[in-house]
Amino acid sequence: MNITPEHNERMAKMTFAAVYPAYLKKVERKGRTKEELLQIIEWLTSFNEKKLQELITKKATFETFFKEATLNPNAALITGVICGYRIEEIENPLTRQVRYLDKLVDELAKGRKMEKILR
Repeated sequence: MNITPEHNERMAKMTFAAVYPAYLKKVERKGRTKEELLQIIEWLTSFNEKKLQELITKKATFETFFKEATLNPNAALITGVICGYRIEEIENPLTRQVRYLDKLVDELAKGRKMEKILR
């Protein structure tokens, strides 16, 4: 699949607050917990629950979200396909970072062990 500049722009302008409830619902529906979701988000971004709540309250876009994040050095080890896109082939750094988060949430929901998710 080809990622267009419009797609990248849409990803940048999407708010974390709009997506977080869907992440939470997805993992809880599969028997995982909010605490586990928070753990993978903190591993990727270094944001604790208080900082996440602050970003949700101010309706931070993914552009702001990842600009403020300190990405885990092992984030580049997140590979595979998510939403039809091969993560390691995504050229736009912000879109790749959003897909990293999507992939971690997906792995959590699929029952993967935490030690495997947190590379």
